[in-house]
Amino acid sequence: MSAAPELQLVIDLPHRTAASREDFLVAACNRAAVAWIDRWPDWPQPALGVHGPAGCGKTHLARVWQARAGAVQVDANDVGAAAVAGARHVLIDFDADATLPRSAERGLLHLYNRLREERGHLLLCHREAPARWPTELPDLASRLSAMPAAAIADPDDSLLAAVLVKQFADRQVAVAADLIEFLVRHMERSFVAARTLVAALDNAALSRRRPVTIPLAREVLAAIAGERQA
Repeated sequence: MSAAPELQLVIDLPHRTAASREDFLVAACNRAAVAWIDRWPDWPQPALGVHGPAGCGKTHLARVWQARAGAVQVDANDVGAAAVAGARHVLIDFDADATLPRSAERGLLHLYNRLREERGHLLLCHREAPARWPTELPDLASRLSAMPAAAIADPDDSLLAAVLVKQFADRQVAVAADLIEFLVRHMERSFVAARTLVAALDNAALSRRRPVTIPLAREVLAAIAGERQA
């Protein structure tokens, strides 16, 4: 039996070099957010919110802006700290489902006001748009509601295929084009799922001394589905 041909998918997506020198793939699901980052420093407000599901590329895109603006990244709990006082551009990237602590609301309001006065900028990355954050301070709620926000959605077929290709290439795993097409049709449609699936396939192939094929993919997908139902 002849070996499966190496992947030769043609994926016509532009690439963006991130601060980490990795490629950021631009597609319909993230084009609006990329356009806002490209527009900096010509933002209509001193702050911008970028929001979307876990693993959608918010942090990667934020790093692009951080490098370009020379921004300081600050933890949400530290927005009122003296260390932020001298920063002209600030990035706050919330982890997973983290929300703005009540104790940090006044600090964020003061930071926003200072950056507005000093013509600085603030980038907020979160799963939810800032306008939907629950806050107790009316002035902060007003600023969050007026803040422009750019959503990053789950990937379409082309982008999901490109992410899978890159994930396998990073692991130096040769796969066939029909495997990528199979995975796109049957997997959960998210970047996190792509990373998890590729890692599981690579581990299964190594442990069983088998190539990554569609039959192996069926087994791994079934195992992942079973873990979710357990």
